[in-house]
Amino acid sequence: MPRRSATMLASTILLIALVCAVALIKVPYAEMSPGPTYNTLGSQNGKKVITITGRATYPTTGNLNMTTVEVTSADYELNLVEAFTGWLRHDDAVIPHGNLYPDNQTEQQSEQQNAEDFTASQDSAKAAALKQLGIPVGSAVVVSAVVANSPSVGKLHAGDVITAVDGTPVSTPEQVAPLVTKHTPGQDVVFTIEPPKKDGTPSGTRQQVTVTTAKNPDTGKAMVGIQPGTEHTFPFTIDINLGDVGGPSAGLMFSLGIVDKLQSTNLTGGKFVAGTGTIDDNGKVGPIGGISMKIIAARRAGAEYFFTPSDNCAEAAADTPKGLRLVKVDTLAQAVTDLAAIRADKAAALPVCGK
Repeated sequence: MPRRSATMLASTILLIALVCAVALIKVPYAEMSPGPTYNTLGSQNGKKVITITGRATYPTTGNLNMTTVEVTSADYELNLVEAFTGWLRHDDAVIPHGNLYPDNQTEQQSEQQNAEDFTASQDSAKAAALKQLGIPVGSAVVVSAVVANSPSVGKLHAGDVITAVDGTPVSTPEQVAPLVTKHTPGQDVVFTIEPPKKDGTPSGTRQQVTVTTAKNPDTGKAMVGIQPGTEHTFPFTIDINLGDVGGPSAGLMFSLGIVDKLQSTNLTGGKFVAGTGTIDDNGKVGPIGGISMKIIAARRAGAEYFFTPSDNCAEAAADTPKGLRLVKVDTLAQAVTDLAAIRADKAAALPVCGK
């Protein structure tokens, strides 16, 4: 082989090797893309997304879709080519890995956090919806978590409603610890509890459970190893069936779906509305992540209106899909009012992002 040809071949092989090496370089980024949307008024996998029992409900039409994003897993590392391709695509977002998974979260930790956020979001969505309709909402002290290898393992369980400690009624989580720590380690504490039913609601059946305290290694005081918290109690059962979704961002749309089912007025008037936003117990709407991907997902699904938390408006308005109107929302009550304008074809009355 002539020397010139050999040199060119060697250079080509070296170039290919360098390109392959660069392609395999891992970068500290994660990728986000539009995910599926779910109509909170509809069904998923043969089950209604929102099921209400013990209370009259009304027919609904149209769509109130919650939106999602798809993200690379916590333990997946993008290579340089994948990151560069993602940067070039309009319907992908490449962001620092730490923005999605702070404190080096593992995949298991991330899934657990998302599941907890989703459960809390559902509880707040139910409370906000019922308050919007003037339906009383109660509260109960519950076992939020049981510490591993603690005296309470096998005796108390997450979801148990605590009504009394040693016969003293409790109405706030803060009352539990002082009643436990007045004992010395090794003494018994008697909890009066109501175990939850299969659907997670209190059973109404009270029982007493005795737990022998242990010594807290940090304080030296008596401990039983539970984390008390508060959950709402409702006068009827509301089930939300979306097992593969996590995070808190569907709160607003769940609340709207519940309101629509519990009142005679058809909220959407048959229109296709989507949206996002966290919600607190009093109906205040908060910002979420991935808004640019969620508006793409909504428009692809057919939405014409998108409820957008005020704090997300600037980002969403910067690149809004054609045919989608971004409606700025701060509260559940405002969203209900905006739906009245939408079903009356009075779009000009809506508070729009970017104006």
